[in-house]
Amino acid sequence: MHVFNQTVNNFSSLVADSSLGFNPDIFETNVVNLAILVGGVFYLGSNALSESLTERQQRILGAIQESEERLEQATERLAESQKQLEQAQIVIASIGTDAEATAKQIKKSILTEGTQEIERLTASAQAQIVTIEAKVRKQISDYVVTLALQRVTTQLEGKLSVNTQQQLIDRTISKLKD
Repeated sequence: MHVFNQTVNNFSSLVADSSLGFNPDIFETNVVNLAILVGGVFYLGSNALSESLTERQQRILGAIQESEERLEQATERLAESQKQLEQAQIVIASIGTDAEATAKQIKKSILTEGTQEIERLTASAQAQIVTIEAKVRKQISDYVVTLALQRVTTQLEGKLSVNTQQQLIDRTISKLKD
């Protein structure tokens, strides 16, 4: 209030110093013209301002509706994406389970094949050992027989006659043939 009083006092002192004053004649001061002008501006301006505000309100409402539609579409896409993600996770889990089962089957198959191969190699090795043992026994037996025959032959050559030696050789050969 103090500021208002100071402003009025300053204006009064300014008016007193100059030739300004209050003129009560309405027609001379154009108060009516000013009132008509201000009324026209308010009437015309309020209509234009009202139209401008209505137009702006419509644009804002349109933007809000468009935003709501985009929000709804984005929500739908999000829901679809979440469903796809869930389906992908189910497929991934299924693939993981299948991979584990396949790995177990392959491991079992490899172990079974490995065991069979080891058994086959062991049987083959044992058969070879038996064959080699038989050959070695035959060679040893042949060697022993040859040595025994040589000894007997050496001993008999000095003690037996040619006729007896021939009979012995013939009997030995006939036994070997049987």
